[in-house]
Amino acid sequence: MDCVFLRDQLRLALRHVIVACLASVLLTDIAAAQSAEQLLVQAINEQADVDSRSQQSQLRVVQLDEQASEYFGEYRVALQQLERLRIYNGNLERLVADQEEEKVSINEQLGNFGEMEQGIVPLMYDMIATLKSFIALDIPFSQLERQSRVERLETNIERSDLTVSEKYRQIMEAYQIETSYGRNIEAYMGSLEIDGVERKVDLLRVGRILLSYQTPDLSETGFWDKTSNSWKALDSSYRRAITDGLRIARKQAAPSLLELPLPAAEAAQ
Repeated sequence: MDCVFLRDQLRLALRHVIVACLASVLLTDIAAAQSAEQLLVQAINEQADVDSRSQQSQLRVVQLDEQASEYFGEYRVALQQLERLRIYNGNLERLVADQEEEKVSINEQLGNFGEMEQGIVPLMYDMIATLKSFIALDIPFSQLERQSRVERLETNIERSDLTVSEKYRQIMEAYQIETSYGRNIEAYMGSLEIDGVERKVDLLRVGRILLSYQTPDLSETGFWDKTSNSWKALDSSYRRAITDGLRIARKQAAPSLLELPLPAAEAAQ
């Protein structure tokens, strides 16, 4: 009986030991599990922090890349502006050099202008005098207009507010006008002294070869005789030709052939 009792006590004690061991192991596992969970949470937090810093770094890299692209664009623009400025400065230097050469040329021309002007001014006086003599010796058409033109030239050549070139231009223009008279036909009203009486007449000029007149009533027709430097009457056979010539000159009739009283050619001297 004692043996049975001891055996039962032994079994009970062994059961307590096993339970204690199991409890100890279970507590150890729980502690280990709790420690592992803490480590996992800490690892997750650290990974999240790393990910956050990585995102911030990536964002910073993107910002830096955009900023670098912007700076590179500005650098390229600056290079283009620098190249344009270099080209502009080169062109400006060439312009300055060309202007310097032109200034030297102008100074040389100004130096020669005084000598040139000394020769031109006397020439212009001679040209005016020649034109005046020519008009006086020419057939007497548009005398008032032509003499007034010469008088303006004589006045203008003495004016200080006109350049030498402008004076010369006016003289050449007067010569051109006189030259044109030899290539056209003209009809205009005028007054002539006929038989001691001042009378209104129609005047017909054909170049410089004929200057004729006709009274408005067609009662008298005549022409300027170069040999005698006087007006001479024509017979009635030329009346119609002069009338037609006046109408043609006034563009009242179409151009046509006219039988005009042309003076005979003078013998060569």
